[in-house]
Amino acid sequence: MSVNLTTRYLGLSLKNPLVVSACPLSGNIETLRQLEDCGASAAVLPSLFEEQIEHLDSELAHLYDFSANSGAESQNYFPEMENYNAGPDGYIDHLKAAKAAVDMPIIASLNGTTVGGWIRYAKMIEDAGADALELNIFFVPTERNLSGEQVEQRYVDLVSTIRGAISIPLAVKIGPHFSSPADMALRLVNAGADGLVLFNRYLEPDIDLDTLEVVPRLVLSTEQKDRLPLRWIAVLRSRVIASLAANSGIHERDDVIKVLLAGADVAMMASALLKYGPTHITKLLEQLQSWLEEHEYESVKQMKGSVSQANCIDPSAYERANYTRALVSYQSKFV
Repeated sequence: MSVNLTTRYLGLSLKNPLVVSACPLSGNIETLRQLEDCGASAAVLPSLFEEQIEHLDSELAHLYDFSANSGAESQNYFPEMENYNAGPDGYIDHLKAAKAAVDMPIIASLNGTTVGGWIRYAKMIEDAGADALELNIFFVPTERNLSGEQVEQRYVDLVSTIRGAISIPLAVKIGPHFSSPADMALRLVNAGADGLVLFNRYLEPDIDLDTLEVVPRLVLSTEQKDRLPLRWIAVLRSRVIASLAANSGIHERDDVIKVLLAGADVAMMASALLKYGPTHITKLLEQLQSWLEEHEYESVKQMKGSVSQANCIDPSAYERANYTRALVSYQSKFV
């Protein structure tokens, strides 16, 4: 009997847990068709950036400015953004074209830190047919007098405002840098988030030693980057009533299996697809099904969260105990 790979995310019924994260691949209609044909269950479109809404005629360099708070995703654009995302109006056109081209759910994405013109465009995105909206919050709090409490409230207020403007499901993509991620997750859900995407992979600045300029350097994620979302998904699975998506470091079969066991509803992929192409999804789905059959699981639903913090044999393994155990057990040839 075939294993049931279906899952639910943001209230949407998906044929499997592999979702295309926001990246250049979902910015091309033909590639979206290929991704669906290869088995993708849903796709997040590249983000409409706050800077595009506020400055329709600004040059691409303004989006690359480190002080502008644009996320790492903005550096993923191959070719440049203008070639497939002509600002807010072009974004709506692309969304409509994507909905007409594929049957899988299409999730739109807004990226920024303030309300600005988002309310209007969030509603336009809903009216254009998006199945859900992913709110990608990238904020670098560099002001000395800005407290952690104020930063967190900014997130909550933004989610609450967007939630009040739309009726489609709302996911919130955040980073891990909160003093209490579990409390912040609950506050975001209480503010109206239907799901959390863990985690936003922030762009870190670099220094060009020839020009002495601060420059963007995009490095695709590696498999080890899934450890952080894995931990917090496992912790949050029993603490919040919301969909959970694992993002960053999802490359191979084992990465997908681990985040599902921890409690993720979906595994989002971008870097691996940019590296290997759409057919990588087909391979992973075949491998996932084989693993589930070998371990006598009847469905993805059955295995989801079975190794979350609430369900695993040693819950402390997701906390400090894992840290101390790793340090004590590490072996080096130089010691």
